[in-house]
Amino acid sequence: MCIFCKIVKGEIPANKVYENDEFLAFNDINPKAPIHILIIPKKHIESFQNATPELMSKITPFIKEIVKKFELDKRGYRLITNVGEEGGQEVMHLHFHLLGGTKLLWPKLTTDESKKYI
Repeated sequence: MCIFCKIVKGEIPANKVYENDEFLAFNDINPKAPIHILIIPKKHIESFQNATPELMSKITPFIKEIVKKFELDKRGYRLITNVGEEGGQEVMHLHFHLLGGTKLLWPKLTTDESKKYI
């Protein structure tokens, strides 16, 4: 069972900020911005590649509610999902990173070695 499924089951504590019957949002334990929230479906779905249009139509308003709750709709934010090992996905459970609360820079995304392929 993955770490996010354990959080959903209550086996691992999380600082929850919002939830409903299908989705859960909680603060990232290693934040990269003043606001860094992870948003997950409660049902285990490996990645965005496995997400259905129906799931996306339900999670989108959930994410927008969180954005509004933290007043990021007025200030701006970044929404990220990593897919697969090369995409940087570390937990194989679909999740979105919602970052905000400051001016966000665009970090270097590749290693020097990988630049030769760009």
